[in-house]
Amino acid sequence: MNWSQILWITLIGFSIVALTLVLLIFIIRLFGVVFAAKHKQKVAKKSAAKGEEVPAEVVLPGMISPEEVAAIAMAIRLAAGEDHDRESEILTIQTIKRAYSPWNSKIHGLTRLPQHK
Repeated sequence: MNWSQILWITLIGFSIVALTLVLLIFIIRLFGVVFAAKHKQKVAKKSAAKGEEVPAEVVLPGMISPEEVAAIAMAIRLAAGEDHDRESEILTIQTIKRAYSPWNSKIHGLTRLPQHK
């Protein structure tokens, strides 16, 4: 095998994987649209049976209302935009006297190379 064949096989493999992922995304979105439409029809039938007005926008269970999204976005903006205390930009380096310990000595971890005669 030469390099051009390897390159072509690699490109074809990557493109197959990418196309498969895009296809899966479209399938999952299609399922979401279908199930949301079925849920909307079910809610419309229930509200029509009760004699209530059909809501224009049905909020599905687990969905967040636009007001909640706005509140969350504002909270994140306020939390990220807070001015924090200015830290001093002076570095202090303090030396600490420690007793000698063979546990942190690197010389004990090195072994001598065997000498060949």
